[in-house]
Amino acid sequence: MSQDIETQLIQAQRHEALQRKARQHWLDTLGAAASGRRRLAATAISVSGVLLVAQAGAIAWLVQHVLFEGAPLADGAWVLAGLGVVLLLRTLLGSATQACAGDVADAARLALRERAYASVLGKGPLWLRQQRSGELGEVMLAHADAIENYYSGFQPVRIEVVVVPLIIAVAVAWVDWVVAIIFIATAPLVPFFMMLVGWGAEAAGRAQLGELARMSGHFADRIKGLGLLRLYGRGQAELEGVAEAADGVRERTMKVLRIAFLSSTVLEFFASVSVAMVALYLGLSYLGMMSLHAQVPTLGAGLFCLLLAPEFYAPLRRLAAHYHDRANALAAAAEIERLLGELPGPAVGPAPRRAPVSVPAEPVQVHAPVLQARGLVLRPLGAGHDVLQDLGFQLEPNQRLAVVGPSGSGKSTLLEALAGWLPPREGSITVRPGLEVGYAGQRPYLFHGSIADNLRLADPTASLATLRQAAGAAQVLAFADRLPDGLDTVIGERGFGLSGGEARRIGLARLLLRNPGILLLDEPTAFLDPRTEAALLQALAIHARGRSVIIATHSPAAIAWADSTLRLPDGLLHPDPRQVRA
Repeated sequence: MSQDIETQLIQAQRHEALQRKARQHWLDTLGAAASGRRRLAATAISVSGVLLVAQAGAIAWLVQHVLFEGAPLADGAWVLAGLGVVLLLRTLLGSATQACAGDVADAARLALRERAYASVLGKGPLWLRQQRSGELGEVMLAHADAIENYYSGFQPVRIEVVVVPLIIAVAVAWVDWVVAIIFIATAPLVPFFMMLVGWGAEAAGRAQLGELARMSGHFADRIKGLGLLRLYGRGQAELEGVAEAADGVRERTMKVLRIAFLSSTVLEFFASVSVAMVALYLGLSYLGMMSLHAQVPTLGAGLFCLLLAPEFYAPLRRLAAHYHDRANALAAAAEIERLLGELPGPAVGPAPRRAPVSVPAEPVQVHAPVLQARGLVLRPLGAGHDVLQDLGFQLEPNQRLAVVGPSGSGKSTLLEALAGWLPPREGSITVRPGLEVGYAGQRPYLFHGSIADNLRLADPTASLATLRQAAGAAQVLAFADRLPDGLDTVIGERGFGLSGGEARRIGLARLLLRNPGILLLDEPTAFLDPRTEAALLQALAIHARGRSVIIATHSPAAIAWADSTLRLPDGLLHPDPRQVRA
């Protein structure tokens, strides 16, 4: 039993290591668009490291020859001038490094948001309905900021740790090999303890980001339902819930800060002890109490080594300080993977739009159905059983098909599958090439803004005349013209201020403005009086001329308006709609 547990632990550790490696690789790919700026930053860091050695050498030479040996100051004027040039160049190189690192960080943050946005869009509306918008919003905000700090803080220091200590060790070894050995022997202590602390920091950072995402989702949900909460007198109770969530974020954040401060203290201690060892060795050598050389090092040589000792450990200390940026970035990557189900890959941009070319249809396509379904087995997202099985039908050009059946028979599920939102469990859906499918659901999402702004989501370049034509066909003008500002009337988020029927008509007008070849309409005439319903069907018949329509409905008028009827759940197709009653 113990061997099985040990084997499982080893496998879990290997799996975690592979996941961490995959997340690290994913983080590195985010800044690929600014690889040139990253190389420029690495070059600036390397040159600055070489100049650092020259700076220490110039100071040591001036102290040795001018102050100790009493040489004229004029003899060291050129060294002093060179020291000023080196200091100026190092300042400029530091500024260039920060600027390049900032550009790489901006590119990585933009790449993350593009990838996350493309991933969310690719998962479709049905997946979005099951998510908390506050948590998804944190992917674009706190998680993106954590990854930005990784590129602007950790990445440049990681390059500096690889380059600068090596340059200093080589320079010091040429002057005093004992000091170089002290550097090389004590240097691994810093990354070793940094690695130990980093595991705990990553776990704490992941917990903190997860708590922040949950609080954001909790708060966003309460803001959306604020009116309902006030109606039922739950305002004070929800305020207490928000306070508890905020306390959870505070506790997680303090744990991360505690680890950061403690680890920095420990690492500063080891770096200080290492510098003290170099100073102790040099002091004992000058006092004659330690003799590892044929002759005692000169004051200039000792000062050169002592000046470079803090600089040797400085990149390691900065790496320790920014190592938490790496831990937070890995934690952010883990949270993104949890929320989206995967680490989003590079976003594929839309294909360039070309001017439409009139190409005569092939004879086979002319007579082929515009849409054909074969052997469909459909299950709503999150449901435990199928609602439709072995369903097959075809939609002819210019045909109006009414989908009827009792509530829960799968009408909306069928339209979601035909729209491409819900993948079939079995079977296939074939659409004639070149035809676009448009779907107007029962609950169209309306944003805060004017009615015209919500309509222009389908076509931002639409003229006012085109806008009014689509709005008139969907009977939006029937209520919009009675409003003070007409189509410029501002509505609230999710259509606040409108009835359910009015919101559906705006969603239908948005679909008509998009002008697809196949229209999928889910209960477009619900909540309408007979007169408005008749006007809507009449206008829809004119506007949809030359297009195919599938309409899910319970309305006898809409059934009579269609050319044929598909009854669910048995899947029987009736060419005469008057044979069937919903």
